[in-house]
Amino acid sequence: MKANIIGLDIAKSVFQAHGADTNGKCVFKRKLGRSEVSAFFAKLDPCEVVLEACGSAHYWARVISSAGHDVKLVSPDRVKPFVKKGKKNDAVDAAAICLAATHPDTMFVPIKTEEQQDVLSLHSTRALLVKQQTMLSNALRALASEFGLVVPLGTRRLPDLIAKIETSTGLPPAMKQSAMLLFEHYEKVAQSIGALEARIRAHAKSNEDARRLMTIPGVGPVTASLVVASVADIGSFASARHFAAWLGLVPRQHSTGGKTRLGRITKAGNRQIRTLLVLGATSMLNHAHKWNSAAGQWLCKLVERRPRRLATVALANKLGRIIWALLSRKEVYRPVGSSVAAA
Repeated sequence: MKANIIGLDIAKSVFQAHGADTNGKCVFKRKLGRSEVSAFFAKLDPCEVVLEACGSAHYWARVISSAGHDVKLVSPDRVKPFVKKGKKNDAVDAAAICLAATHPDTMFVPIKTEEQQDVLSLHSTRALLVKQQTMLSNALRALASEFGLVVPLGTRRLPDLIAKIETSTGLPPAMKQSAMLLFEHYEKVAQSIGALEARIRAHAKSNEDARRLMTIPGVGPVTASLVVASVADIGSFASARHFAAWLGLVPRQHSTGGKTRLGRITKAGNRQIRTLLVLGATSMLNHAHKWNSAAGQWLCKLVERRPRRLATVALANKLGRIIWALLSRKEVYRPVGSSVAAA
């Protein structure tokens, strides 16, 4: 019997396929090895294939799509409610993927191209190196402070700290050697970050949507490039609020009995974009009085009656909504608070 929809649970080596007909009845269950996946779907008649959006999902989606199938990716949090309690295995997960895909409220994840994943590899590597850079800086400062040597905050002050260590007399040789080793490693990581950022800036300058986003105050080439590479289809978000919710910049809800209770932001969705937007908003908060626009006036009034951290997150939310508007309407940002069509 022909399967109308196939749920595929992917893993490193073992894959589980669950085929169902138009009524949702199971047609077949099949365990596949990694090398068998392409041949298996090449023999099947074109149908709908659903995968869970996880590691290597975009790659397998492209592979199966090349065989003529309609491939969709579903978010893991949409699949979890359909997994039978106490009976979790690969076959159950594949069946749950089928059920999640047929639910009317399910939203699918757009499949990324190789070019998008290529750019995202630059951003993920940069994020890892920045984290290592911070760790090395903190380790160096902590080591020096154990011997009474401190300098003001900031990465630009690290050479001054190394100069103090080199010129200080009475320091143990092992301590000096360890400090120099940390600083050398720090400089190598900083050089690698600079090389990655140069490639990211080049991508931002060559992409039309990224150039459009860079007209927004607080959005630089790194943020613009990451947004363009991460968001495969801005049309998948019905409104600016949906996009802000995907970024995790909307408050949690604990509402019941008609009483609305809002908490902290959800922090769901893409963490890297959210972090960069908050950093950009923090920078704009320090220059709010110079921001000659409706958004700048709104921000100044908000800071007067709300804590600065809350104002920062609120501005990050607004930046996310502006990003959705510019990408959806193919416009550029105008400082007075409106948008005009890009030339």
